[in-house]
Amino acid sequence: MSIVDIQGLTFSFSRKEDPVIHDFSFSMEKGEIVGILGPSGSGKSTLLRLISGLEMPNKGTIHIAGTIVVSEGVFIQPENRGVGMVFQDYALFPHMTVKDNILFGLSHLPRKQRKSRVDEMLELVQMENFGERYPHELSGGQQQRIALARALAPKPNVLLMDEPFSNLDANLKESIREELGVILNKANMTCIMVTHDRNDVEAICGRSIVLGKMSVVK
Repeated sequence: MSIVDIQGLTFSFSRKEDPVIHDFSFSMEKGEIVGILGPSGSGKSTLLRLISGLEMPNKGTIHIAGTIVVSEGVFIQPENRGVGMVFQDYALFPHMTVKDNILFGLSHLPRKQRKSRVDEMLELVQMENFGERYPHELSGGQQQRIALARALAPKPNVLLMDEPFSNLDANLKESIREELGVILNKANMTCIMVTHDRNDVEAICGRSIVLGKMSVVK
């Protein structure tokens, strides 16, 4: 069974404008890491927003883990889709410690399980000794790892990453790419990553989709 299955997805920002995404279909299996490439304005980030439920398509269907999350007459709210997101700016809560940032998405778990899940996530991203620190006390690479831990903590069906390396310098980017690939594979996480850099895709992804004029699946 496909973890993500999209059929005939079309979206435009207004009726007068041409669709940013037109009749797009795509599916991916459990544990697959897929890169979305394309120039600015090609609909890369919009596609993630449609999958996560932050935008509503004009038409088309999206299934996540066998459940219809959007189609004609169906719209599942973002928090109920089993989707994790890592944003370009990491979106960590500055007034919360690292542990509390990770805890934020775990309110559905019993209290005892929450603590062990946080410890498990800190170990996964090799940040066990940073639980009591605040985001401003972390480097860019460390912040990115905590953002990843927070997104993975609720065990989402699919992880969406929007330009996850854009705020990192070239040297750090290379080492973090490797780390990220290892973490995602260890967690057997199904992941869609939007990027403008083909090197990101080559380092981490099993295959890529190019949006825009080329609009091909590789």
